[in-house]
Parts: sequence; C-alpha cells; structure tokens
Amino acid sequence: MRKFLAALILIPLLLSCSQYQKVLKSTDYEFKYAKAMEYFEKEDFMRAATLLNELQGVYRGTDKAETINYTYASCLYGLNDYIMAGHYYRQFVKTFPSSQRNEECQFMSGYCYYMTSPKPRLDQTDTYNAINEFQLFVNLYPRSERVAEANRLMDELRDKLVYKSYLSAKLYFGLGDYMGNNYLSAVIAAQNSLKEFPDTKYREELSFLILEAKYIQAVNSVISKKEERMRDAIDEYFSFINEFPESQYLNRAVKIYNDAAKNINFEETN
Repeated sequence: MRKFLAALILIPLLLSCSQYQKVLKSTDYEFKYAKAMEYFEKEDFMRAATLLNELQGVYRGTDKAETINYTYASCLYGLNDYIMAGHYYRQFVKTFPSSQRNEECQFMSGYCYYMTSPKPRLDQTDTYNAINEFQLFVNLYPRSERVAEANRLMDELRDKLVYKSYLSAKLYFGLGDYMGNNYLSAVIAAQNSLKEFPDTKYREELSFLILEAKYIQAVNSVISKKEERMRDAIDEYFSFINEFPESQYLNRAVKIYNDAAKNINFEETN
C-alpha cells in the first residue's frame, strides 16, 4: 500500500518534469513565452526564470521585451535572490525609461538592497545603497502610495547606521586609554552620528555617551588640561539634561556633574 501511494505521488511529479523538459527543448519561442508566464503565475519561479533568461535575448527590441525583463526580475525576487533581482530591476528602469512599471521597479531596487542590508556590526554598503534608491524613488514619485513605506524603511535603515556608529563609539569607550585617547574617538564618533542623523531613536544613548566620555577624559587629563575639560563636561551635562530631563541616565549624569563641579572648585580654591 505504501509503495502504491508513493507511486501515485511520484507520477504527477514525473509527468511535470517530462513536460517541462519538452518546453526547454522546444524551438517554438511563443510556446516557451506562454509557458514561462504560466509558470510565473503559478509561482514556479525557477522554471519561469530559466525560460525567461533564454527569451531575453530572443525578444530583445520587441514588444515582449519589457514584460520578459520585468517578469524575470520578479522571478529572481520570488527566489529570494535579492542581489540579482535588484540588479535587473535597476536595469529595467534604464532599459525602459518610459515604462509604467518603472515606479514599482525603482521601489523594488531599494527594497532588494533593504533585504540584503546586514546586521549593524557588518559592512553597511547595501544599507547606504538602499537609502539612496529609496530616496530616488521618493524624489521621482512623490505622490506614490509607496512613499510612506519608503520613508519608513529609510528611517529603519538610518537607525541601523546610527546603531552601528553607536556600537563603534561604545567600542572606543571600552578601550579607554589603551594605545591612545579612545574617549576622544568615542566622542567624535557619537557626535558625527548625531550630526548626520539628528532624529535617531538612539539620540539619548549617544548624548549620554558623549557626556560620560568627556568626563572620564577630563578625570584622566594632565593638570594643565583638567579644568578646561571638566568645564566642557559640565556644559555637556546641561545640554543633556535640557534635552532629556527625565532620562534613564539622569542619576549618573547628576553624579558626573557634581564630581566635575567639585574638581573645578578644588582647582579654583588652590
């Protein structure tokens, strides 16, 4: 009985493979085109992509070329091959500048980069590429119903870039005085992040890291630079509490301020 059931399952599969082999070997390109579209509609992206890849050269310059190129890119996307899908979506926009599908293809170009954007600790080239493609989409199609989604995705990607820089700043902070003044590097990295992405959700964390790094740098300074750096830390404290009066770091910030103020008073007394 089990063998019989297995045979019943295999028969349609074998027939399907046999039919597909006939399609592949056929020299009737209209037939291949029709089958490619049929496979695509059934979400059999691998078979559709194989046929369309061949048909791209056959129908180049004809009225079917646009549909073939668009469908091929969509098949690659359906196969989760985001790198190649993005490439063909971008090629489509260049090859068919007047196509009504360009709005979708421009968006999908950015979305494919979005899908290949890695974790924050890794190289963020694709993250920058995704932002650039989405921004181009918004500029070209400001009235598109996908603008809101493009903006949301760009915000998400920017937060990833900020988080990467935050991790970098924390790394410098953690290194302390090892082989140089890493606290200064932490401050610079955090300040650059806030300058480039002022509305980031990590603004509070970055701002406190700047305050804490400046304070520790002041504590470890030589006498000639200590007072100036303590005053700089105090200025940073006031900027921080003005922006985040109910910060989760408030107690630590107040402690930094009190200690910095005592150091300055001690210097002035002496």
